Amino acid sequence: MASEPAPVTSVAEAIRSRMGELSPAERKVGRALLNGYPSAGFETVARLASRAGVSGPTVVRFATRLGYRGFPEFQQALRDDLDQRSASPLTIYDRAVEHPSPAEPADPAAIAVSSVERTFATVPPHDIQACAEALADPRAQIRLAGGRYSQLLARFLELHLRSMRSGAAMLPDETTSRAAEMGTLTRRDVLVLFDFRRYEEPTRALAEFAAAKRTRVVLFTDTWMSPIASVATVVLPSATDSSSPFDAMTPAMALVEAVIASCFERLGESATERMRHTERDAHALGLV
Repeated sequence: MASEPAPVTSVAEAIRSRMGELSPAERKVGRALLNGYPSAGFETVARLASRAGVSGPTVVRFATRLGYRGFPEFQQALRDDLDQRSASPLTIYDRAVEHPSPAEPADPAAIAVSSVERTFATVPPHDIQACAEALADPRAQIRLAGGRYSQLLARFLELHLRSMRSGAAMLPDETTSRAAEMGTLTRRDVLVLFDFRRYEEPTRALAEFAAAKRTRVVLFTDTWMSPIASVATVVLPSATDSSSPFDAMTPAMALVEAVIASCFERLGESATERMRHTERDAHALGLV
């Protein structure tokens, strides 16, 4: 009998965390699912097998290797994912009231620590390094954008990048200016997007526009995976567990800070020299 599914937040997280344990053919299924997540998972076994370039039995083995009792149970888990992906803070709160946990209330600090630990346990160091490598590319113009709350994370990253290198800026909010900025992107540039559940269609449009121009897209998202993941060059998902109805941003912030540290290391003396010049100019202008 197949083992029970691992206690992870989403099917996408399960796939990403188990890729190293799969056979080469099963990894093809995993990549096909992640590239078209979650819609690819609702195709028939035969259609998904064709998409991945494998046999039907390989698709079924893939599902059982993840701990599901066949492909139908795997698809049910995907349906549960969709329900979670669209949940609002009020919906999350109402569910907690209707189905209270019999255990003692969890310590908010413990939940925060656990979410950060789980985030770094599931994000490969290679992906953080790949993100930093793209952001440290001296030839690249960096543009950033986020959503209602994640805009704060985008701004945080932008401020640090601007202190270390030139060519990094938030996309303007004004529509005409934003369109003009997007029009200047080339294949050597990088678009950094923050998109968390209740994913925002304007952010997805930015990603698809950039991908069509072969601009590199870096995505910070949650474990349910923004639809942007299918066109992103680098995907950095973070856990969002919290003791409130609102998704936690602390793990995503920790990922951003890890990327900043890696960028600083890669930029080396050019970053420290820029910071020295900025500090000197700020003193000369009486700004500090």
